[in-house]
Amino acid sequence: MGRIAVALIVSSWVIPISILVNRIVPEPYMDEIFHIPQAQQYCKGNFASWDPMITTPPGLYYLSLAHVASLFPGMFFIRGGSLLSELCSTPILRSVNGVLAILCSVIVYEIITLLRPNIDERKATIFAVVLALYPLHWFFTFLYYTDVASLTTVLAMYLACLKKKYHLSALLGAYAVFIRQTNIVWMLFVACTGVMDITLAHQRENESPIVLWITAKVSMTSTLTYSTSHSLGFLDEIKAICLTSWHMKSKLLFSFSPFLVVLVAFVAFVRWNGSVVLGAKEAHAVSPHFAQLMYFSLVSSLALAPLHFSLDQAVHLFRSFWKKRALGFCQWIVALAAGFISVQSYSIAHAYLLADNRHYTFYLWRKVIQSHWSTKYLLVPLYVYSWFSIFRVLARPKIWVLAYFLATAAVLVPAPLIEFRYYTIPFYLMILHSHTVDTQCLVVIGLGYVVTNAFHNVYVLV
Repeated sequence: MGRIAVALIVSSWVIPISILVNRIVPEPYMDEIFHIPQAQQYCKGNFASWDPMITTPPGLYYLSLAHVASLFPGMFFIRGGSLLSELCSTPILRSVNGVLAILCSVIVYEIITLLRPNIDERKATIFAVVLALYPLHWFFTFLYYTDVASLTTVLAMYLACLKKKYHLSALLGAYAVFIRQTNIVWMLFVACTGVMDITLAHQRENESPIVLWITAKVSMTSTLTYSTSHSLGFLDEIKAICLTSWHMKSKLLFSFSPFLVVLVAFVAFVRWNGSVVLGAKEAHAVSPHFAQLMYFSLVSSLALAPLHFSLDQAVHLFRSFWKKRALGFCQWIVALAAGFISVQSYSIAHAYLLADNRHYTFYLWRKVIQSHWSTKYLLVPLYVYSWFSIFRVLARPKIWVLAYFLATAAVLVPAPLIEFRYYTIPFYLMILHSHTVDTQCLVVIGLGYVVTNAFHNVYVLV
């Protein structure tokens, strides 16, 4: 077993289900009515053409051109670029995401083996295969959306960073932003994790007062062997990383300057464009939608229900708060207050959410959240529990967890529209760094995904 096994297993369902989907839904479906015609314009060489309803950059369309050219290299060279316009059919364009989904599963496998050096191949393979079945990723594997390409490039960027190939990581980050603008946040997050890894490695390798001070209090590595029982205080972590970063400023500047170049270019683009999105600017105006964080926590925890909603997890959370009752009580009060304020004053019912009954969120909003005036408040304790459970399973330093939370907030809070597919990247990063997922739990989660995907495909596509 290994990366080849992962690729073969994922291919075994991607290929037949792609064929099935294209037979049942041969014409562009939902937002494909924007993306497919736009890609076909690029296939014709009309690069100046742009649909004003498309909000994301053309990164996916250029990937599609490369994909089509690679599928038919001989015909491409014989007849030239004009052939691309004939080959860019709906099934061929959809197959881009099928290939990327297979590549994504291999990248997930590589990341797992780097984060968990002691994991065996069998469990790493199961882990990668189960994540490939994640419903919000699975569905878009067979359609022409930007989600699979966005996730794949972000994870590839993270993998390059873990391998300390920082310039390659920045290049992949630039292309991730070229696929979806909000990936600038994940690029900055990856750069921050890279800085943390370098400084921590430097502390371990060099005997210095900083190292002696740290190692007396904590044993941590860049993998998931972080010890939560002997962790530094949060301010101590910040101080340690800042001091080491200052001593290593030249090396860090050389390694991470490409990330700064991409950031400056992105800021210049936003200033020139007048908005983060390209088209439909009025419908995607930045809004303080703090309730998104609440929805994300519950959706992501439910996707890992055997992990987050087990009796064992509830007992562990209770014991951790009981040990420090005063602090735990304050944390719950603050979190609950933030949750109530979020759903009361910072919950947005976007026009698309209220009008488009092709999305599950349309029914969840009407039948659950808006079923009674008190429902949105009754869900707050569940949101808060979900966040505390997520924080517990993240086996990383406190500053890493903070960076993850802030990055998730920076991506979700400005988005006025509730779209569960926006949660995919933070979900993947969360489960990749969860330290309590055993094989049995993975199998149960995977079976749940299979059932969900089967129901979804039958209900939506048939």
